[in-house]
This record gives sequence, structure tokens and C-alpha cells, in this order.
Amino acid sequence: MRLSAADWGGTISIASTPSGAEAVISGLEVPTACLTPCAIVVKRNADISVAFEKEGFEPQVVPLTKEIQGSGAAGFAGNILLGGVVGMGVDVVTGAATDHKPNPVIVTLQPLAPPAPPPRATPRKPRSAAPPQTGT
Repeated sequence: MRLSAADWGGTISIASTPSGAEAVISGLEVPTACLTPCAIVVKRNADISVAFEKEGFEPQVVPLTKEIQGSGAAGFAGNILLGGVVGMGVDVVTGAATDHKPNPVIVTLQPLAPPAPPPRATPRKPRSAAPPQTGT
């Protein structure tokens, strides 16, 4: 099956602060990962989430939603008038009337909490030397 331009949802931009995080995109036909900042091309009907990982930072996952785009809503309404139920059904199945949100996907990674320092040993007071005993 050949995909038309309407099947592709366009480019999703992905960024993080700090940059250089690995972004793993799930929900695509081919597993995809990139280092931020980056961009990917996706299908409109894909259920996508982006997982961010960077050493020293807490991982984060951002699920993307599919929303009817401005021109998609007009096209969807036009299908009601001109294409009837069949045209609406095609747009719903292919996702031609939807865009992924948020786009761009931007996260601020939170540093991992530093490990607690080991408890300090309480210094012991030195014992005073016993006075010398004298012999009788």
C-alpha cells in the first residue's frame, strides 16, 4: 500500500534542556531514536510517545495526542458536504484530519538527586592515661 502525502503528519521537532539527551520514539513502524535536538517524520495516525534519557537526569516520557488540525477540521467538514460518510471515514481511518500535539516536544530534564553522604563517624574522645601507680 502506497501512502499519500495526507497520511504523513509532517515533522515533529524534539528538544531537551540540557541537549544531548537520547529521545526514543515509540509507536512508529521502525524503532527510532535520536539525540536532542532532532526531528522525525511521522504518520498522522501513529500513537506516539517520546522517552527522554540522559545520564545524571531523571527519565521522562511525553505522550503525544492526535488533534484535529485547523485545515483538517475544514476538510473534515467538507467531507460531510461533498464526500458524505465515506469521505469522513477515510479521514478518520488514515488520520488525515489530525496532527500530533505537542509539536515541538520540549522537556527540561531534572537532575537526579545526589546520593546522600555516608554518615560521619562520631569521633571518640581519647581516654586519658591512668595516673601511674606507685608501689608501696
